Amino acid sequence: MNPNTLMVQGTTSDAGKSTLVAGLCRVLRRRGIAVAPFKPQNMALNSAVTADGGEIGRAQALQAQAAGVLPTTDMNPVLLKPNSDTGAQVIIHGRAVGNMEALAYHDYKKVAHRAVLASHARLTAAYEAVVVEGAGSPAEINLRDGDIANMGFAEAVDCPVILIADIDRGGVFAHLVGTLELLSASEQARVTGFVINRFRGDIKLLESGLRWLEARTGKPVFGVLPYLQGLALDAEDAIAGNAQSRPGAALTVVVPVLPRISNHTDFDALRALPQVNLHFVGPNETPPPADLVILPGSKSVRADLAHLRAQGWEAYLAKHLRYGGKLIGVCGGFQMLGQRIADPLGLEGAAGDSPGFGWLDFETRLAAEKQLRNVAGTLLLDGGVPLGGYEIHAGVSAGPALARPSARLGDASDGAISADGRILGSYVHGLFDQPQACEALLRWAGLARPVVHDHAVRREAAIERLADSIEQHLDLARLLAPLAACGTGALA
Repeated sequence: MNPNTLMVQGTTSDAGKSTLVAGLCRVLRRRGIAVAPFKPQNMALNSAVTADGGEIGRAQALQAQAAGVLPTTDMNPVLLKPNSDTGAQVIIHGRAVGNMEALAYHDYKKVAHRAVLASHARLTAAYEAVVVEGAGSPAEINLRDGDIANMGFAEAVDCPVILIADIDRGGVFAHLVGTLELLSASEQARVTGFVINRFRGDIKLLESGLRWLEARTGKPVFGVLPYLQGLALDAEDAIAGNAQSRPGAALTVVVPVLPRISNHTDFDALRALPQVNLHFVGPNETPPPADLVILPGSKSVRADLAHLRAQGWEAYLAKHLRYGGKLIGVCGGFQMLGQRIADPLGLEGAAGDSPGFGWLDFETRLAAEKQLRNVAGTLLLDGGVPLGGYEIHAGVSAGPALARPSARLGDASDGAISADGRILGSYVHGLFDQPQACEALLRWAGLARPVVHDHAVRREAAIERLADSIEQHLDLARLLAPLAACGTGALA
């Protein structure tokens, strides 16, 4: 088998593949091994900008941090960003190549497969070890033909596979045995063993089941990872929990969950603050009174704007502003605040234009070339404070409102602040990640004495906590045995 590639596949989505890969990358880094994460194909609306100026899944950027390396487009060569129930924008090596319906993409997989293998070859040439994350489940029969995300990739590069399952959902033994049964004989042979994730309770009550599983499958259980309460790592896509309940919180923040919400990780730093109650409000839910409302990013801005109108958000926001509330628009949410959004090329759906909410005097036109960059500058609140983040957008905005920018990014301006100071818009994702910017925004929103955290420090602590748990609860000598050919001796 491939001597420096190890793959983690899951029995279901959200089984723990992303976190296990991140933790293993940190474990290998601790042992002095040059390691890189890799996900052949990712479907997610949470993305990140790489060091080489492309776009990849946000989970792979986190895994690169765990590995102690800068993220590159080779770490996620195929990214699918859904813009409808049947279609997605296809991104190859960090650049959008177009929108495709599911059947058209199935035919395109041969091209995507070549991109995947080219990226994997470059990573294995540059690093001692590559830890690969699968997608969904390898037992999805309807997706097996031409698969490049799970066993199709593992077979192509001849790498061993660890299978992980989430016991917190129930049915863990059925998930593991059933998944294994649905694989071909050669695929079953490359599964080296199992990891059980998110266990709560006395491990002794599980031991008889573990013995049965090993006897039934002939595969070892490498260990059982406990449920790590409050582990804060960037989500790959799904929003974990819609509302917080903090009776003593001084500031209430509301974020509508758009059908194509993107980069909701923008609000992770806020959710961690004891002074903040943050509510993600889903379809057909009544938004509560708020001090601050944030319109998030969107992969389909015009369609999501129509959704907000249909759900009554225009009237809610008008009342919120009338009674002195503050409003922030981030990326697509910023575009919604303007007079008009035009998509003449049909980049995010049917070609056409839509009226915005009209609270800021500017218009946005979607252009074929997407803007992708990491940025640093100054947020123009509290006399100016440091701001950092990234931009991922096709929109080009222009109009009088931009003469009152919300930030300076080098020689360029960004976003807008309304004349009455109640509305702020920005193209920068990560507005709340840096402590000084977060503190200034919370003070602007009405929190008199904000107490904030350094989100980067918090993320790093979470990675360390995850790696500690893996070191403690998994039999790493057996799990990492396929990587022993790395040649460093550090895996012994």
